[in-house]
Amino acid sequence: MVFSEKQEELVKQSWELMKEDIADLSIYFFTQTLEIAPRAKALFSFLKDADEIPKNNPKLKAHAIKVFKMTCEAAIQLREKGEVVVSGSTLKYLGSVHVKKGVSAPHFEVVKEALLRTVEKGAGEKWCEEMKGAWSEAYDQLSAAIQAEMAKEAAEAQAAETQAAETQP
Repeated sequence: MVFSEKQEELVKQSWELMKEDIADLSIYFFTQTLEIAPRAKALFSFLKDADEIPKNNPKLKAHAIKVFKMTCEAAIQLREKGEVVVSGSTLKYLGSVHVKKGVSAPHFEVVKEALLRTVEKGAGEKWCEEMKGAWSEAYDQLSAAIQAEMAKEAAEAQAAETQAAETQP
């Protein structure tokens, strides 16, 4: 995977712009997510029981920032290493949480679309197709790493269930 210096710079540059309005962009990100997939609301503990997206919810902002920041870090890793490397414990945690919440491949596409809409809004007039492509590639590589870990987590859980069933009389 070749991720150019220019692509990395576009992601970093737009992330810096987004930081200036991160509270509003976090809300926008979740608004976009739920506009695309209203049923996704049930996947987020801080949204489940809310009639509308809570404007001052620190968990909402923290989650959105994690998505933005991890995608930005993925872009840097793609440039430096040619792949996305998430630390083992973080990746294991992400895989486990996403499996427990019932997240599936289509959910990652929803988040990607919401992310791209949010970056477009945050980047303003600096937004361009090349920036979209850079964020898309970084996110795709990050989500592939998380989904691979999810598959591993699911397989381990299935193996444990099978083993438990075999040992019962």
